Amino acid sequence: MMDFSTLPPALLLAACFVGGLFIGYGYFRALRATTDLILREGKPLMALALTLGRMSLLATALFIAVLAGGPALLAAFAGVLCAKALMFYRLRREAP
Repeated sequence: MMDFSTLPPALLLAACFVGGLFIGYGYFRALRATTDLILREGKPLMALALTLGRMSLLATALFIAVLAGGPALLAAFAGVLCAKALMFYRLRREAP
């Protein structure tokens, strides 16, 4: 079992936030790819596999954050939400 109690709290929270950013970015990129597969290319089985993959990756990452404690989980979730905001900002900037 992993023991996160030896890490300084500031380092742990920063690592969880950055990890949440990476996981969130990957999650929302995969979500966009899933919608493109369903709407444009008509490949529902590939979209289903991508959906299962992105959900299991997010669940695994958040479970690891739970092992580090409540504040670490909140930091990871904040990273995921910031990644979502960055993706929406990028989509709005690309739209005509």
